[in-house]
Amino acid sequence: MDELHFVDACTEEHFRAMSAIHARGWHDTYPGYVPEDYLRDVITEDHWVPIFREDHRTGKCHGLLLYRGDTPVACCNYGPARLSLPRDAAYSGWGEVCSFYAEPAEIGRGYGSMLMEETLRRLKADGFASCFVLVLEENARARRFYARHGFAWDGTHKDIPFPHDMICVDLRYTRTL
Repeated sequence: MDELHFVDACTEEHFRAMSAIHARGWHDTYPGYVPEDYLRDVITEDHWVPIFREDHRTGKCHGLLLYRGDTPVACCNYGPARLSLPRDAAYSGWGEVCSFYAEPAEIGRGYGSMLMEETLRRLKADGFASCFVLVLEENARARRFYARHGFAWDGTHKDIPFPHDMICVDLRYTRTL
């Protein structure tokens, strides 16, 4: 078996790999939960490349990949909590797992758990005492995964507007570090 190792995302190759994993994760997980035309037309394999590039440039969010040999199998973004609404002020000073995806074909091999444990270790090392992740209400598989890693829904949510007047609900799962 090829050696597993973490890579801090810092190159175009890394940003492209992360974006492709995100897109395949969306296409695997969200049909029926987000508009079909949004998945088809917007969620392309290069959709997040400019976002990851800018996050890296500004230090706003850190990208982390888990590789098996030369193959990226999972990735995440983490950093200080993104606070966009006044009610988010309660999470000031928290860390956030901003996104978290594994290659759909690689799910069930323990890669997500390895990546999550490393992400939590890094958030703690960065000085955060608590962190959260937002997860689509209907995404039962991800909710179970986060619960196995010590997260629990704190009763708050964010409404995420999509085209066609569709609103998706992200639940906030929290934990101490």
